[in-house]
Amino acid sequence: MSELTLLILRIGFLLLLWLFIFAIVYALRSDLFGAPVRRMRGDANGGGSGSPVVVSAQSPVPAPAAQQVAQATAPVVSSAPPITPSAGALPTAAAGGSAEAAATGVPRTLAITSGVATGTTIALDEDFVTIGRSGDSTLVIVDEYTSTYHARLARSGDHWVLTDLDSTNGTRLNGDRVTKPVTVPMYTPVTIGTTTFELRP
Repeated sequence: MSELTLLILRIGFLLLLWLFIFAIVYALRSDLFGAPVRRMRGDANGGGSGSPVVVSAQSPVPAPAAQQVAQATAPVVSSAPPITPSAGALPTAAAGGSAEAAATGVPRTLAITSGVATGTTIALDEDFVTIGRSGDSTLVIVDEYTSTYHARLARSGDHWVLTDLDSTNGTRLNGDRVTKPVTVPMYTPVTIGTTTFELRP
């Protein structure tokens, strides 16, 4: 084997080694800090269902500033009552028989009840809702307790099935860790990282 061939093989091997190192660094950066996300959608802007909802615990907006922005950008809506967090007038899992009666309906909305984006809702128009720190997730949660691809909700008839995607810190349904696909009843809290949400009609 000629020296030129050996030199080419060495250079090729070094290039492959550096590409491998860069791929590892990029994967670690994405898993530690989350993928960069530039789109945000909440209830006030009326965005389409294809846009991800971003929940970030790294740079929360102060409450007074958030209220001023919401008041300045809130559109005129009809007289239908808005969806509020669990502390509002809507029934929750702890409300007893009325909640059980309401839970027999079809979930059409995912409502965040605690965390940075409390009060934000997502219309359940698609058959899948992906949750994680990745920018291509339906619900992007940026905190140190959420994996890049953390969990998935999948429509099954009139119900939604929650699956934990082998996340590091786990997914909890009503306080219990999810170890296999499980049906999510309405008004039952699902906790991922520092964010809790529930399904509503």
